Amino acid sequence: MMRIVILTGAGISAESGLGTFRDKDGLWTRYDLNEVATPEGFARNPQRVTAFYNARRANCAAAQPNAAHHALARLEAALPGQVLVVTQNVDDLHQRAGSHAVLQMHGALMSALCAACGHRWPAPAVMAVDDPCPACGQPRTRPDVVWFGEIPYHMDAIAEAIAQARIFAAIGTSGQVWPAAGFATEARRAGA
Repeated sequence: MMRIVILTGAGISAESGLGTFRDKDGLWTRYDLNEVATPEGFARNPQRVTAFYNARRANCAAAQPNAAHHALARLEAALPGQVLVVTQNVDDLHQRAGSHAVLQMHGALMSALCAACGHRWPAPAVMAVDDPCPACGQPRTRPDVVWFGEIPYHMDAIAEAIAQARIFAAIGTSGQVWPAAGFATEARRAGA
């Protein structure tokens, strides 16, 4: 049973050189989220969206886990089976730091998703919209990230973990993006 649930947001990866989203220099001050982070934006211009995520994937690949990522990995190692990281981040810095119990509620930049059959596979360094799916062969590749208007991943597992948590902490999150914005309140109601 996960007794410690830690929610992380973009701020935890900022020290690693990855930009945040909502602060004064955030990603959404430089890009229109409706054009690069929605199903509608992808439908209008899949090449622009794919190029945006290819650049983000390259930035993530070049970044290194920082002290906070390593501290959470050490906590998990010290308390096996009791620590769960729920992250809003699509980078893989928690995993590269050594964390294993990680739920990426907004998906993973390092993963590709077939919009036709739902198959997931490791993303190539440079993804193309017409890359064929290795499972069904359809050229319907997209980044395996949750866009605005889509349902976050792992919500049942997250709700169960929060309900059982004795300790809940939030690190590096603005607390503005739902449903994660309500997790602290849910944890408090459950006794954490």
